[in-house]
Amino acid sequence: MTSPEFDALSQRYGAAYKWWATAAVMTGCIATVLSSTIVNVAMPDIMGEFGMGQDQVQWLSTAFLAAMTASMLTTDWMLRAFGLRQAYLGAMAAFLAASLVGAASPGVEILVLSRTIQGAAAGLVQPLAMVMVFSVFGAENRGMAMGIFGLGVVLAPALGPTVGGLLIDNYSWRYVFLLGPPFCLVSMALAATFLPGRDCTVERGAFDLCGFVLLCVGIGALLAGISSGQREGWDSDYVLGAFFLSLCGWAGFVIRERTCPKPLLHLGVYANLRFLAASAVAFILGMGLFGSTYLIPLFVQTVQGYSPTESGLLLMPGGLVLGVVMPLAGRFADRLPAYALIMAGLAIFGWSSLYMSEAGTSTYFWDFVGWIALGRVGLGLIMPSLNSGALRLLDAAHMAQGAGAINFSRQLGGALGVSLLSVYLERQTEIYAQAFSTLQNGTHAASDALDLISFLFVRGGQLDNVAQALRPPQAYSFLSDMLAAQARAMGFRESFLLVGLAFFAAVVPAWFMRSARHG
Repeated sequence: MTSPEFDALSQRYGAAYKWWATAAVMTGCIATVLSSTIVNVAMPDIMGEFGMGQDQVQWLSTAFLAAMTASMLTTDWMLRAFGLRQAYLGAMAAFLAASLVGAASPGVEILVLSRTIQGAAAGLVQPLAMVMVFSVFGAENRGMAMGIFGLGVVLAPALGPTVGGLLIDNYSWRYVFLLGPPFCLVSMALAATFLPGRDCTVERGAFDLCGFVLLCVGIGALLAGISSGQREGWDSDYVLGAFFLSLCGWAGFVIRERTCPKPLLHLGVYANLRFLAASAVAFILGMGLFGSTYLIPLFVQTVQGYSPTESGLLLMPGGLVLGVVMPLAGRFADRLPAYALIMAGLAIFGWSSLYMSEAGTSTYFWDFVGWIALGRVGLGLIMPSLNSGALRLLDAAHMAQGAGAINFSRQLGGALGVSLLSVYLERQTEIYAQAFSTLQNGTHAASDALDLISFLFVRGGQLDNVAQALRPPQAYSFLSDMLAAQARAMGFRESFLLVGLAFFAAVVPAWFMRSARHG
């Protein structure tokens, strides 16, 4: 990116300009990345306050990711129409307002709306930040620029959940939404001074409004159908209607993008079969990355009884490991075949998920920390290799379109992954709960368990004597609670297993990314 104002700012502030401009966009980027993950730690508290079920609370993640997926494709037009400074300030203002609304939400609907606006703003802020960082560092220092950008993106989710957990334990989940606004205000003050405005020599061009609406309909209807399947019934008119509407939206979007002179998403890049394979890997990566980030805090808080602070501390070492591995993997990506690093990373993350599929109520804290850190090693190998390896598969004229397409695939996978895993978790928990309920009626195991529980009530002073403890209501209630907790734990274990299998399956399209000479 270059323009008269950009050149004037570079001359006015000299060598320090790139650092001021980087600070301006990275503080805003940190605010958006914080909000994308930190809410996961607060979900059990939000569920308790608003009486939300599993199918409702997942919208706090999927609404954010879905809105981010759609708005990310508008970045190019926003740059041409408003310039970097105005587009960035507008997105940050919307994000700031949505954060304040989220903190004061009186109900579920307003809370989900605030998360949707946050996601739409984040979908603009992060690509705009990357554009600015690349511009001020230049092509010769692109590796350093990517390292700086990646460091900010990685450290925010590493530290955010811990800070969020402290706020929840000592104050309220609402303070989680107030963690980003200070960063927003600092970023907006710096951006107003150091970011360049619109280049008047660049034609605005027409916005593909029709394509954008069709995309929103396709994504929104699909997520609505998935999230309502368990509650409404998968063969209900509402769910089938939502899936049909989504199919129409996606079909219309594909037709529109193939015929529009200035499309939101250039579908021609998918004609390259190796790039299509890379996009499939990115899609599965998004599903597993965002899905596991959603599952882990929920598991340790609802099954193991961790506090939000302990949940945040559990995630911190893995984030720090990712921050160390990513720069090293970036250097390896220049020397080794990208597909080999990606396959290794997928296998390591899948291995980590298989470990988590054995977790239970008595799993040690440090065991979970090790499993998460192992998975982050895999992610650190995948992410830089996938981005650089996918773009190398395209010629120079299609690199910009390819970058948008690979990010779109990853974000779409994340939105669908959270929604699908939430439904799968609820369904598996229900299946195990029904299976375990039969154990309470007439089996020797149930009789022995009830006798033992009754004896423990007497030893604990809950009942006066053994005669009163002969199968009291308290024993049945306690056994029922035990079986419900075990059903939840088994549901999570099945969900972690599904994530692991998905990553092992992604090794197949990663193999097809190889070039003929590697083959």
